[in-house]
Amino acid sequence: MPWQTRPDTGRKSHAAPLPLASTAPTFQPLAVLAPWDHGPNSAARPCRWQKNGCPEPTAASTVKSVAVQLTILGSGSGGNCAYLETEQTRLLIDAGFSPRQIRLRLAQIGRAPENLHGILVTHEHTDHIAGLAGLAGKLGLPIYCNRATAEEVQRYHGMTFDCRLFTTGATFKIGDLVIETFSLPHDAQDPVGFVLRTPAGRIAFATDLGHFTRLVADRVRQARVLVLETNHDLRMLQECPHRPWSLKQRILSRHGHLSNEAAAEGFEQVVTEELQHLYLAHLSRDCNRPELALATLQQRIDRVGAKHVKLVVTSQDQPCAPLIL
Repeated sequence: MPWQTRPDTGRKSHAAPLPLASTAPTFQPLAVLAPWDHGPNSAARPCRWQKNGCPEPTAASTVKSVAVQLTILGSGSGGNCAYLETEQTRLLIDAGFSPRQIRLRLAQIGRAPENLHGILVTHEHTDHIAGLAGLAGKLGLPIYCNRATAEEVQRYHGMTFDCRLFTTGATFKIGDLVIETFSLPHDAQDPVGFVLRTPAGRIAFATDLGHFTRLVADRVRQARVLVLETNHDLRMLQECPHRPWSLKQRILSRHGHLSNEAAAEGFEQVVTEELQHLYLAHLSRDCNRPELALATLQQRIDRVGAKHVKLVVTSQDQPCAPLIL
């Protein structure tokens, strides 16, 4: 089975610093956090499934307290946010929707922002941080990010957050989660991906990257769940009448976004028998279609004989059904 690696690279510039809530150069592990009471109304309810593979939760759907649960609350070029829950820890990965939207989407799975232990932030672009002021700022939730991202987030929102800083490439712990960070080639100050080591296996996030580096491949290869960018269909992007050529060049650059085909090539580099779930994320509204992303990745799955991998296309407009691990 042709599962192998290829080479890499990537870097960025820095803005003037702001005062941070935490000035430690590397993050210190947190104490283990106690689980919260889910209440009596946490029984799981069935979801309706759409053609793109992303299920549509009913407005009242809730889930039981489980060992490990991942829910992509939404992903696309206009907003990105995911929810991860273990027995001891509850986190958001990015907060790129309005606080109201994030609250509504959490409510669909029977959860609330007040019960979060923090928010992991990949980088400072607005489709990943739009809701931070109304969530982390208002509720006093800690934000886990590197220094360059913290400075840009605080500059954008015009306020100081409780920033728990890590150095890109570092590994730290929150409750029963071990979190690995790694650099991504994208046009932000210091963008990162995450590998979340949970009691049920590794969950990797690799979105917003212009090319699939060897470092990315090495970090995500052992994942049980991979959230991977499939931003655009190359032909649709090239023919899109709404985007200037300068923006197309940015998207196509080595620090832009992955096409469906580039994501398929990256998937082929890292797929193992351990990988069971592949989420296709960060789709462009104008320059991609769920069926195109699905077809491209399904063809690659068939080609390498990795039929054990389950594909789901994420949606910017609604959450996917919770994945229970």
